[in-house]
Amino acid sequence: MDRRRFLVSAGVAAAAGLERTSSVWAKVAPAQRLPAPDARLRIEPCTLEISPGVSVKTTAYNGTVPGPMLRMREGVPFTLDVTNATGTADIVHWHGLATDAHNDGAMEEGSPMIPPGETLRYHLTPRPAGTRWYHTHATAKDNLELGAYSGQFGFLLVEEGRDPGRYDQEVFLAVHHWEPHFVPMVESMRASSANAPLTTGSDVGYKYATFNGHRLGAGEPIRVKQGQRVLMHLLNASATENVVLALPGHRFHILAMDGTPVPTPCSVEVLSLAVAERVDAIVEMNTPGVWVLGSTLDAERDQGLGVAVEYAGQAGPPVWRDPAPADWDYLQFAAASGPAATPDAVVELTFRDIGRREGSLFDTWTINNKSWPDQEPLLVERGKRYRLVFRNGSGDQHPMHLHRHSFEVTRIGDRATRGLVKDVINVMPLDSVSVDFVADNPGDTLLHCHQQLHMDYGFMQLIRYRS
Repeated sequence: MDRRRFLVSAGVAAAAGLERTSSVWAKVAPAQRLPAPDARLRIEPCTLEISPGVSVKTTAYNGTVPGPMLRMREGVPFTLDVTNATGTADIVHWHGLATDAHNDGAMEEGSPMIPPGETLRYHLTPRPAGTRWYHTHATAKDNLELGAYSGQFGFLLVEEGRDPGRYDQEVFLAVHHWEPHFVPMVESMRASSANAPLTTGSDVGYKYATFNGHRLGAGEPIRVKQGQRVLMHLLNASATENVVLALPGHRFHILAMDGTPVPTPCSVEVLSLAVAERVDAIVEMNTPGVWVLGSTLDAERDQGLGVAVEYAGQAGPPVWRDPAPADWDYLQFAAASGPAATPDAVVELTFRDIGRREGSLFDTWTINNKSWPDQEPLLVERGKRYRLVFRNGSGDQHPMHLHRHSFEVTRIGDRATRGLVKDVINVMPLDSVSVDFVADNPGDTLLHCHQQLHMDYGFMQLIRYRS
């Protein structure tokens, strides 16, 4: 069975339920029909021209990549109708929202799939505020046209009136990699994978990469003026590739990660985004010219992962300059001192790659020596604080995502920390990370590596509330 996507609400009602609107409209009188949704999404095939003469065939929302920008108010009910105009069952996950399990958009939690040709209505009361996103949660396995390999993703901004500071322009940029293909030799990945050199490499390679569906040199540049402050919302919507980004001559002043303000905003020259992570940053435009905002890897920029930033009155081809080497450190954005709260329980989870099972193209992954769906759920009690200790026993990086909850990062390696709240954390090879979450949103909750390849091959586990 597959997992895949979309949203709406109107203020009446069956707040927690999903409705198949096609069947509802067929059975009730016109005066009793459901009110119109706040938004509509249509999952449909499309052909995307990512650069002149280069097109990819994919599946997208409303025929665009990224899909429509969704802006919601925190705590205000929102309904969304999603129509599946493809031949494959699909589902939409509202990543980062503390919604109920039925509307969350994860088949493993009990959210319903959207059959081909049908429409489903999602009911959301969006929270917490911040930069969220939506995407398919369908299984792909060895069909590299499905799931996160496709163009099914978009920004979802939950607004609450919080002031991010003065800025003159707001820019949304989503990373994606295209034309995935099976790569049997790990060594051939190392020159092109942003996961290298600390990982043995994925078994999926890509031909192209884009920001907002355009390769470097295609589409419109980001046009700025000297002295402007630009608020950038950056999202890694790739299926499997972590990325490292820079804008020569400029720094990213990071305000929020995964939509939540960081305790210690600070500026960095190089920005790391694991799969599914988001960053909100102010960039001060104080170095006139035409520059490349893009991957720090030459091979990835050659694939297209970059966008021109063009100052008013400047012209010419965009310029790239390699930044100084820098290690990415989450802890620089955490609280300055003091321990995190003491948890009520500690759960250790060890991740390993156990190689290919018979008939499989890709390796199987385990959590504590068991693969999905063979694990027993982790049982929690409402109101208690749980510490999850992620131990990475593999050579791959793992962006770990917890559905329907946020978590506080409390340790990376041997360094304790507090205050940094996220919903995705990248666990480096042979390293460990501890995160704490409060069990305050009852219902089945999925924990998984956000790399599509890992998730599809066993890297998931349910957290279940005791009744």
